Amino acid sequence: MAVPPGLPVVIVGGLHADARRAAVARLLADVPGSVVLHHDLATAAAGTVVRTIRDASGILDAGEAPLVNDCACCALREDLVPELERLRDAGGTRLAVVELWDSVEPKAMAEVVTAGGLTVTGVITAVDPALVLPYLGNGDDLADGGLAAAATDQRTVADTFARQLEYAPVLAVADSPEADDEDRELLAQLHPTARQVPIGRDVSADPVDDGLTVPVPRLRPLSLLARAALAGFDVEAAAAAQHPACALLPAEADAHGVTTLVWSRRRPFHPERLYAALEDLTCSAARSRGRFWLADKPDTLFHWDAAGGALCVESAGPWLASLPDAAWEMVPPVRRAAAALDWDAEHGDRCQHLVFTSPGLDRDGLERLLESCLLTDAEYAAGRDAWQRLPHAFDTLLEV
Repeated sequence: MAVPPGLPVVIVGGLHADARRAAVARLLADVPGSVVLHHDLATAAAGTVVRTIRDASGILDAGEAPLVNDCACCALREDLVPELERLRDAGGTRLAVVELWDSVEPKAMAEVVTAGGLTVTGVITAVDPALVLPYLGNGDDLADGGLAAAATDQRTVADTFARQLEYAPVLAVADSPEADDEDRELLAQLHPTARQVPIGRDVSADPVDDGLTVPVPRLRPLSLLARAALAGFDVEAAAAAQHPACALLPAEADAHGVTTLVWSRRRPFHPERLYAALEDLTCSAARSRGRFWLADKPDTLFHWDAAGGALCVESAGPWLASLPDAAWEMVPPVRRAAAALDWDAEHGDRCQHLVFTSPGLDRDGLERLLESCLLTDAEYAAGRDAWQRLPHAFDTLLEV
């Protein structure tokens, strides 16, 4: 497998710091001429972000980037691309590994690097399977653990970890003695389309000097992790895959004590009954997400995103069925294709599509609770004008 021309950039992130460092060390060892660029945001309280560049032998360069608008992540964005450009222009670097600080999410950084004219060839989240459930269940604010990227950072450990996990197409999985079959099954069900690559010493059969632009000291095969780092990455497709209207959500599954329930209906929720059930629904699973439809707001697609006992509900724009035909040309093709695959003659793309994943999931109880939140036959038969006169129970939550 050939290393692409120019400067390939792989982004490695994750809150599981030991696993992340092990994955980065593996890439340094397996790809001669690779370097790691890391911004340490732990010093942000003192007004700076510490940048280091290192290779397998140790630190090559270190410096500081000043805070931008009191935001460590903003400083990272401002400093990252110029440093990568400097590495590219200097020559001799065959792979730039951007090791993200603990709570930095890969989506924003992949988009920054790509917008800067550089090539992201891979996005990897490093995971310790034994820590997946504890992190998904941790509703603490990042700030409480010194992990906030800005003074205004209100994210939690659980929702940050979930986004890190679900955005990356590749998971670098640590060989954790504490992990059992349930832990590994939970990881598989949370992100079934991800390619899981062990961080351990496995190799492929392809020579690393096939078309390389920088000489290597000797022939040797690329590891599976190195191959994943160079496999290619589509930033636009990755962003689309996170949109609730066309996200590739997990499928039904039940193994090793872990269950994924996929619940889909073509009838809107009664806003008051759903609002009253939010706490029970949120706490019913380690992770739940998807899109849903409220009877009093029939044209708005709502995003459901829950982890760590906390729920985020927000508008994700209009359902396509509510748009005039002329507006469809302004909608990304992937969104139109997703709607077409799930189109209903009466309601178009309006639907409930929620996915719940957890060990020990009470599937039957969860389904009964969800069903009880839908409009009854009589309420449904009353029609849309009557639906929109229902109490607007979500207005406070949505800050309408």
